[in-house]
Amino acid sequence: MRNFDPDTLAYTINSPLRHAGASTPFTLGHARTPISARFCLILFAFSACAWAQSAAVPVDAGPPVLRYAGQPIRVPFECAEEELQSVGLVCTEDEPCSIFLELSGIASAGKKLFLAGNMHAQSGTIASIFLSSGDNGTTWREPVKRFRGSAIEQVEFYDLEHGWASGGSQYPLPRDPFFLVTTDGGQTWRNRPLTEDGGAGSIQRFWFDSAQHGEMFVDAGKSSPGGRYHAYESQTGGESWMIRGLGNQVPTLKHVPPPSAEEDLRVRASASAAEWLVERRNGEKWETVASFLIESASCKIKPVEAKEPLPEPEMKTDADPDKDYVEEIKLGTPAKSVKRPTAPAKKKP
Repeated sequence: MRNFDPDTLAYTINSPLRHAGASTPFTLGHARTPISARFCLILFAFSACAWAQSAAVPVDAGPPVLRYAGQPIRVPFECAEEELQSVGLVCTEDEPCSIFLELSGIASAGKKLFLAGNMHAQSGTIASIFLSSGDNGTTWREPVKRFRGSAIEQVEFYDLEHGWASGGSQYPLPRDPFFLVTTDGGQTWRNRPLTEDGGAGSIQRFWFDSAQHGEMFVDAGKSSPGGRYHAYESQTGGESWMIRGLGNQVPTLKHVPPPSAEEDLRVRASASAAEWLVERRNGEKWETVASFLIESASCKIKPVEAKEPLPEPEMKTDADPDKDYVEEIKLGTPAKSVKRPTAPAKKKP
């Protein structure tokens, strides 16, 4: 978030509870209320407070909370066979598939931190990843579901309430760009496709200079009619976008400030390339507030166990030739062999 100083931020609360001991309209108007009525009022007020407190608590039904306690966090990945096969992966016990976490964007809103990225293998992008922390990096959760074959690349907050994240499908080629929009400080996010019918291309850069006005351009590819780069503008806080120009030159966003080396947050790979470091500037030093393992999983899909085949029927062999006689069996007497009658020989003419 830009132009935010937590040391100078203050909230003013005007409440009658600040005037301790003073007579208020409530006490004056209800000084001689009967005991039964006062009991009902107290019970009603207690119920209303309890309802307000329960309604204000957000319900998190998503993945489990990840906690940073000095060791790198491993982002869970289930190794679902269908998800792996969607990018052409065949993972076995002998040749497992490594799944990697990539973090490409970071933003803050007060004590809240947001990370954007994707989960991928060597063959391609598997799913997007979006992480948020409400306590400056101690615990993390996923406020939105993962989108298969997609990546979230940039995240930005204008103030404590309004934020955006850009992404799009990456497999097999970049297409169908979209925005995630929040107006409640990142508690909930809305998915807003750039266009109704999708299309090729990926969002290269966006910037909001107010809670409602933003600019953005898309790289639609060399074969795009009208030009490779498409410039857009939003007057609705990212809910909808209007195209402003086409061309082969990279557009310049009018209201974007020049790059500054005084950024207070960054995400980078460690020297060993084993983890992502989320760091905050503290004077001239950078302090690590969280870290994540780059290799999240090693997937091994067990082969399906084959069922035992049904026994084959017994076949006659030459070792059991047909007999040239039949056995006559009588009850109470031993079996007696009777020779089969033979046909008489033909006489010569």
